[in-house]
Amino acid sequence: MSETPPEPSANPDFDAMTRDIAEVPAVEVIVTVAVNLMSAAAVKLGLTEEGDAHKDLDEARKLVHALAGLLDATATEISSFHAAPLRDGLKSLQLAFREASLVPDEPGQGPGEKYTGAVYG
Repeated sequence: MSETPPEPSANPDFDAMTRDIAEVPAVEVIVTVAVNLMSAAAVKLGLTEEGDAHKDLDEARKLVHALAGLLDATATEISSFHAAPLRDGLKSLQLAFREASLVPDEPGQGPGEKYTGAVYG
């Protein structure tokens, strides 16, 4: 006989969720958001095991651009310990976008290049 799992509470404990969020340093929130943007962009660029199954360059452009904007806006707020690998990841995504595009953007016009300047391999 199988038991049904308990249903999620209709009233989540927002006070507890707020306390949990309040305990997380801003740098961790920024880095987590950046990593999520990077992961989503990689999927949309077809860089995962599934390859082209989820490839969508329009969506990837938006995600890479958002990541670049976040990193540009927070450059002085997060240490180079956190920023350097995120910038490297961003550059890799920008180069992957350029390779995946049938008609590559002009230098300086690719996703996020408004914030980073032209990206070359």
